[in-house]
Amino acid sequence: MLQSVCLRGLLLLLVGRQVYTQEQCLKASVNSCGDCIKSGPGCAWCKDLNFTKTGEQEAARCDTVAFLINRGCSPNSIINPKNNMHKDLNKPLTTGANPVQIQPQEIRLDLRPGMPHTFQIQFKRAVGYPVDLYYLMDLSYSMKDDLMNVKNLGNSLLKELTKITGNARIGFGSFVDKTVLPYTDTNEAKLKQPCAIKTEPCQPAFGFQHVLSLTKDGNLFKNMVDKQHISGNLDPPEGSLDAIMQAAVCVNEIGWGNSTRLLVLATDDGFHMAGDGKLAAILEPNKETCQLVDNKYSMSNFWDYPSVGQIARKLEEQNIQPIFAVTKKMEPVYTELSRLIPKSAVGVLSDDSSNVVNLIVDAYNNLTSEVIMAHDALPNFVSVKYSSNCQGGEKPSDRGKCDNVNIGQDVTFNVTVTVDQCIASQSFLIGPLGFNEKLKVTVQTRCECECDDTKENHSHCGGNGKVECGSCRCNTGFLGQLCECKLGEKDEASLKKQCRKDNGTECEGKGDCVCGRCQCHITEAGGNFYGEHCQCDDEHCEKFNNTLCAGHGTCKCGECECKAGYEGTACHCQKSDEACKRDGNVCFNRGKCVCNQCECERGYKGPYCETCSTCQRPCQQSGSCVECKAFNTGPFKENCSSACGHLKHEMAEKLLKSDCRVKDSRGCWMSFTMKEQLGFDKYDINVLKDRECPVGPNIAAIVGGSLAAVALIGLLILLIIKAVIYASDLREWRRFEKDRKHEKTSGTNPLFQNATTTVQNPTFSGDS
Repeated sequence: MLQSVCLRGLLLLLVGRQVYTQEQCLKASVNSCGDCIKSGPGCAWCKDLNFTKTGEQEAARCDTVAFLINRGCSPNSIINPKNNMHKDLNKPLTTGANPVQIQPQEIRLDLRPGMPHTFQIQFKRAVGYPVDLYYLMDLSYSMKDDLMNVKNLGNSLLKELTKITGNARIGFGSFVDKTVLPYTDTNEAKLKQPCAIKTEPCQPAFGFQHVLSLTKDGNLFKNMVDKQHISGNLDPPEGSLDAIMQAAVCVNEIGWGNSTRLLVLATDDGFHMAGDGKLAAILEPNKETCQLVDNKYSMSNFWDYPSVGQIARKLEEQNIQPIFAVTKKMEPVYTELSRLIPKSAVGVLSDDSSNVVNLIVDAYNNLTSEVIMAHDALPNFVSVKYSSNCQGGEKPSDRGKCDNVNIGQDVTFNVTVTVDQCIASQSFLIGPLGFNEKLKVTVQTRCECECDDTKENHSHCGGNGKVECGSCRCNTGFLGQLCECKLGEKDEASLKKQCRKDNGTECEGKGDCVCGRCQCHITEAGGNFYGEHCQCDDEHCEKFNNTLCAGHGTCKCGECECKAGYEGTACHCQKSDEACKRDGNVCFNRGKCVCNQCECERGYKGPYCETCSTCQRPCQQSGSCVECKAFNTGPFKENCSSACGHLKHEMAEKLLKSDCRVKDSRGCWMSFTMKEQLGFDKYDINVLKDRECPVGPNIAAIVGGSLAAVALIGLLILLIIKAVIYASDLREWRRFEKDRKHEKTSGTNPLFQNATTTVQNPTFSGDS
């Protein structure tokens, strides 16, 4: 018992470092030991038969080593594969006729997904390593004086290079430009004799011509260059990139060997690049292939100039290091070009190129003393980082670099290779730029468990299956975690229903329903579907620059889980909120800063979520709070602080403008302005000190005024009636007067007759 406890304690100490570096097992649902190993470098599998409890999923066997031991798994039963490296070719570093400058030459890596592996590459510049130098010269008319000096260049240059390496070759080529307008005068006479002085030796214009293949014979170089004559064209930029491309891709014609390859470009002008061919209606892009016919570039007038990117890629592929020997005025142009082309140098020519030998030797020494370790195209899901024992090279980077490396000096590069997912066996090359020697790295992944199980039926599986890494692999006709289900004995419909999510397809169509549980299939890329209903995989997350999760995160169930310091749906942004800040506030507290841009909420817009065209000030809703804060009245008087904490108020003698006009609980009008604070539903309010309250009615005035009005109206009516009657009587009187004036009698009515009977009253005495 004591021995077992000591053994477990010792193992915990041994795995402590691993637990520290592999902090956790970020597992998804797993069905087997292989699924667990693929989940990440922190995951291990326990193959103890009775490790899982009744009804517990097999995924419980997958976790960190420390967790499994803590749960009671025997240390000897934990499966946790490590990285392995095999050196298939490991020749020692040597000098001589066939030097070996890089060690090892071939390795094979068996890597656990997500677990980095670091190995060392030794590099040593060999004494006597051969040098091939191809001199590519601009033969436009302005280079006339330079050509005279280059004719005597061969032996001097070979002599200087031989002092350094003991083994050097030199070749020659020349260029002008495309022989079409607007680059060259296409007048027939000008094409034959482009120089201004008719009696001067001058060859017809051309794009690029290969004059002399690489040779050790300096006299042959002199004789071949002696035969060259100056030429001419119209515009100042030359066809330099056309010439560089042909010199790089015509390997056999130039004669490039297993050597340090130098390409010297001598010119006094700039260069045309991709797209300039449109000026001459040349639309076909450069094909990056050798097109020499009779040593002349045959597609000069049919293919566009190459791009700088094409030139950089081809020079790196062919391990050619360019030296730009240019005039002082062109130095800034070619310095910028050199920054885009690894392992290149720029030197300034004198007016007649008399310093070209020293210029080339200095550039060669600078280039070869700088060692840059790099790789070619990597397989998918593979990443490589470098560091070195050189000053400044300690931090990991995409390329290893050492400066001032002398011939015979041994330098060491640490190379770290990481594979993110399970892949088939693939290879790539690593080597110093400018050298042909490369290390071949073959990478394969360890994604399956090696458990050494017997192939016999096991009692743990009820005699109906075999044990594989602690889990049961059932025989045909049996199902379940312990092969406890036999086809036909249980209600198959109810079992399959458990495999349907929301009554959908069984296991989402990505797995098999086995005894009521999904056993997920393998994806097309070799990964696994997983999840309770096989709804997840780690291959269909969002990409950025054609890279899953931008290389800064892990794809988990269709969503990117970003590494520290990155964010965004594709982990394509570094975490920062600088562009979201204004006056020290992020997005005015009205949104989130994602990818250094504000994602506003609740209708707010603008770069800082500062405006909202659809938002309205809550005047009416704020009335009770304004009343209690400003005048200590209203329904919120007792709990004003808690109910109205979102408002801050100030009193004002007058307001320039009033945003809101609201009645209080007493019917008085309150006038105030509202200015929104940071965030939502918070305002600064400025309240007019005086409210506008209604005044009571004057009853006496109202009654007196009403009676007076009634009397006045009655009098007016009587006067109107009197006036109408008077007018009517007056009209009748005037008519009567008029009729009398026209009367013809004496004034007595002819119809009148006196009474015929007289009656007297006997009692009438005549007294009144």
